[in-house]
Amino acid sequence: MGETIVANPAAWMLVGGERADALPADRPSVAKLPLLSAVARRGLPNLIEATVAPAVLFFVVVTTINAPVAMAAVLAWAYGAILRRVVRGARIPAILVLATLGLTVRTLVGLVSGSTFAYFLQPIATTVALAALFLGSVVIGRPVIARLAHDFCPIAPEVAGRPAVLRLFGGLTVLWAGVHAATAAITLGTLVSMPVATFVAVKTVACLAVTVGAIVVTILWALRIVRSEQLVFAAA
Repeated sequence: MGETIVANPAAWMLVGGERADALPADRPSVAKLPLLSAVARRGLPNLIEATVAPAVLFFVVVTTINAPVAMAAVLAWAYGAILRRVVRGARIPAILVLATLGLTVRTLVGLVSGSTFAYFLQPIATTVALAALFLGSVVIGRPVIARLAHDFCPIAPEVAGRPAVLRLFGGLTVLWAGVHAATAAITLGTLVSMPVATFVAVKTVACLAVTVGAIVVTILWALRIVRSEQLVFAAA
């Protein structure tokens, strides 16, 4: 059984004979808790698997063995995560696909050049390109977040097409374009000023802080739309 966000105006419009706008301010918490729980269950494991775990793995291997082995280990981790889902017939999260594509390119660059600096410099360019891609997707009316959102919480098609939800997707795509730009700046600044092991640790913590902050904004913004659009959380 899965969960999905569905449109159900009646659930909010009439409760015990009262109109929704007459309900207590904390009434929407009925929808908030399941939504937050679903986002955590679906999104956090994907985020940890695609970003946090590879950084920790690289740090451990580079400090105990060497950089080339660390690069290979991280790439093996990413493809192992995809292979596991293929074998199980499970859906492959878009965030994992994007992370694996980026890791593939940066590993090839790092191993061919033999430079750890090149290994970490390449993702900066990729991150800047992603920021531009996110902004470009808003310009053409197909915000990237509309696709990535389903990795965190499935949304019924009739809800995803609502004007307010489409504006939310556009706004969040701009927000995450800014996150990509910020993480690129942090990565570049720490890369040119710190040893590799220190860089990995500081960059991971700093970028994670930016990402977590953006996640909080994303959830609060989404909850505001859930309330204003009178949506409920229901078992699919």
